[in-house]
Amino acid sequence: MAMEINGSYGSCNTDYEEALRAKRQERAEEAERAREAGKDASAGPVPKDEYISSEASGNRPSGLYRLGQDEDGNPKVLYDDPKKPAWNRAAEKADQKSVDADQDEDPKVSGQKCIGNTDRVDQEIRKLKEQKKQLQQQIKSAAGDEEKVRQLKAELAQVENELSQKDNDTYRKQNTVFTEA
Repeated sequence: MAMEINGSYGSCNTDYEEALRAKRQERAEEAERAREAGKDASAGPVPKDEYISSEASGNRPSGLYRLGQDEDGNPKVLYDDPKKPAWNRAAEKADQKSVDADQDEDPKVSGQKCIGNTDRVDQEIRKLKEQKKQLQQQIKSAAGDEEKVRQLKAELAQVENELSQKDNDTYRKQNTVFTEA
């Protein structure tokens, strides 16, 4: 089944479209008149930043900002108000210095010296290597006894596994003994 629709749809303009066109035309004409008069209809005066030196302004600075820390040690921007009495500002700075000094007592930051000792770990590794050599020699000498060779190979595998776990820098670091110098 086929349907045929006849008609021209390009001529269907609504009143709303015409109203929008008229408003746009009015705004454009109004902007053109304002430009001719030397005014910008869309915005007022444009604010600008400009540098004024302290000598030219004749004023003291409005305040000083510095980086400090709060009670928990978190970074914080501190404001030194020039209107506060000088003795009050000095007291605040002294409090801040005492907070900074308390944080310097941390052993990670202070000049405390320690000595690391890995002798115990090195001795364990030496013993395991000697044990491995002995087991390899025993395997060679017991070539005729299959049961004994199998048992020695199992021990050798266990010693090699332990040696591979202990003969590395990570194990040495974990088992280092530190003493104060």
